Amino acid sequence: MEASLINGGGNNVEEAIVVDLHHAPTSAIDTCEGDYPQITSFSQAKSICWLESIKLWTIAAPIAFQILCIYGINSVTQIFVGHIGDVELSAVAIALSVISNFSFGFLLGMGSALETLCGQAFGAGQTYMLGIYMQRSCIILLVSCIILTPIYLFATPVLKILGQRDDISEMAGQFAVQIIPQMFSLAINFPAQKFLQSQSKVGVLAWIGFWALIFHVFLLWLFIYVFGWGTVGAAMAYNISGWIVSLAQVVYVVKWCTNGWKGLSWLAFKEIWAFVRLSLASAVMLCLEIWYMMVLVVLTGHLGDAVIAVGSISICMNINGWEGMLFIGINAVVSVRVSNELGSGHPRAAKYSVMVVVLKSLIIGLFFMFVILISRDHFAIIFTSSKELQQVVARLAYFLGVTMVLNSIQPVIS
Repeated sequence: MEASLINGGGNNVEEAIVVDLHHAPTSAIDTCEGDYPQITSFSQAKSICWLESIKLWTIAAPIAFQILCIYGINSVTQIFVGHIGDVELSAVAIALSVISNFSFGFLLGMGSALETLCGQAFGAGQTYMLGIYMQRSCIILLVSCIILTPIYLFATPVLKILGQRDDISEMAGQFAVQIIPQMFSLAINFPAQKFLQSQSKVGVLAWIGFWALIFHVFLLWLFIYVFGWGTVGAAMAYNISGWIVSLAQVVYVVKWCTNGWKGLSWLAFKEIWAFVRLSLASAVMLCLEIWYMMVLVVLTGHLGDAVIAVGSISICMNINGWEGMLFIGINAVVSVRVSNELGSGHPRAAKYSVMVVVLKSLIIGLFFMFVILISRDHFAIIFTSSKELQQVVARLAYFLGVTMVLNSIQPVIS
């Protein structure tokens, strides 16, 4: 990138200053607020990698932490239910991994278009559009929730058709109906989350996620162990925690984001179909990434000992889901960084941002594989006291480790 400042008139040039960032020293790169220069040396590459890492993790750490906390609500629910019994664990695992994951993947995909639109609007200085985009996304996701509701209502016959055991299908179907309110909370959660992410206001998301997880653990203990409500108590805690997260984000947006939030607007109903088309494209891609875990759980239900098979694969998918949520968070950061830079007219910064994230994601994936392999005989204890289940999970750990490496790069590239 070159910028020339030429002072003078006619044919007399009194002063010419040319700043060429292609040959800029490292200090110039570190203080550059525009696009990155073209990399021409290893020192430049190292400097840009370091600078981009700081920018990325400043946003990524809170976002990833928040998403892990939200996923932790799912995981902790399975942990508490798993100590009630193996059948209860399998039933709730299917309800969360198959039914809830189905809607989660679709709604997350439908809301992911907001990352691009809000990020570009914020990068271009059009902050007044953020609130309108958020409201438009809420409308679309609420309608999507209504469309998805029959899947919850008829979960029992659907699971039986898919070959699940009758007792597991019955209990999973009951749990699915009980967690319908949590699905509707996502229609508010995702748009508000993307609204804040696009402006890099991610610290509040981390705090909301953290306190929601702590409160969820308390509710599970209260409802399951104190009141003895079993899986019904787990469903109640799941619904309450989901709505706490959504409402807390909305309160922050309305009270402390006055630049982007100008109140309810009829403009939210304009160009909805164009918004839907963009959202559907994102939804299809994300659904395929998330739903494959759902398919694995369904297929294991056809094996001989369905309780052990479903329980063991659910534990592995739960662990894999923790890593997956981390990389969904990193993917959200890439979307924010790239859309902000493109909106500001910095294509090279967008390109280098993606390259740095891919490298770091691979390193993280290898680290997780190493942790899984050395703890393969022990991590299942968190979910179940069944020795048989623990042994099966230990045998699956090798495949889980490889899966975690592959899943570390794919979400970021997509």
